[in-house]
Amino acid sequence: MTTSRMPALFLGHGSPMNVLEDNIYTRAWEALGKTLPRPKAILAVSAHWYTRGTAVTAMEHPRTIHDFGAFPQALFDVRYPAPGSPALAERIQALLSPVAVQADTGEWGFDHGSWGVLTKMYPDADIPMVQLSIDGTQPAEYHYQLGQKLTALRDEGVMIVASGNVVHNLRMVKWEGDAEAYPWANSFSQFVVDNLHWKGDAKDHPLVNFMQHEGAALSNPTPEHYLPLLYLLGSWDGVEPITLPTQGIVMSSLSMLSVQLG
Repeated sequence: MTTSRMPALFLGHGSPMNVLEDNIYTRAWEALGKTLPRPKAILAVSAHWYTRGTAVTAMEHPRTIHDFGAFPQALFDVRYPAPGSPALAERIQALLSPVAVQADTGEWGFDHGSWGVLTKMYPDADIPMVQLSIDGTQPAEYHYQLGQKLTALRDEGVMIVASGNVVHNLRMVKWEGDAEAYPWANSFSQFVVDNLHWKGDAKDHPLVNFMQHEGAALSNPTPEHYLPLLYLLGSWDGVEPITLPTQGIVMSSLSMLSVQLG
């Protein structure tokens, strides 16, 4: 690891309402933006761009996507006008070759999985940014391997910010603010924490083979909120420190665990 390597993050983004709220999680994201080295650019990997095939935003001015419903108008009024970076999109296409990465020049933009956390980290929206989609047709090991290929960006001043939730079961959410976490949610979140420092072949990694955990099916009825974590883990060099900027489970079935490399 070089001293100039950018940190990389997986942020448990939780409810879109975190954009409007001030709480322990949003304050932790704000602190990261103030204390981490300032990146030249950001690569966001969000649970909310779940596609067939892999794509990267390649436009100069990506739009802010409000991919949710039934929230206050103030949330729909938020814009995150960070500039795009066609050059970074091209660099990502080259790094991920021979995977065919589509250059998206208008269909997508920045969804709330990315801007929802970055509006707290970098509220001025003045850092060039691209977003990479998650190919829902591919197995977990594939996403880990893409993370390995993207590691080079961190030595080029690019911060990888993956965003999801390692426990994400909306069907079993309890809306009471003080509701206790389900035992399976606690168990699976702890399983993730316990295996972050695992070293070995990707095919044997407990967190690549996460569905073998007894709580995985309830914690992740669908995998899109978990998979961003694998992009982060794939970029770990096996030496740099791993820390947890946030932990906790809200509404009984949403993990707010965040992971920092470097």
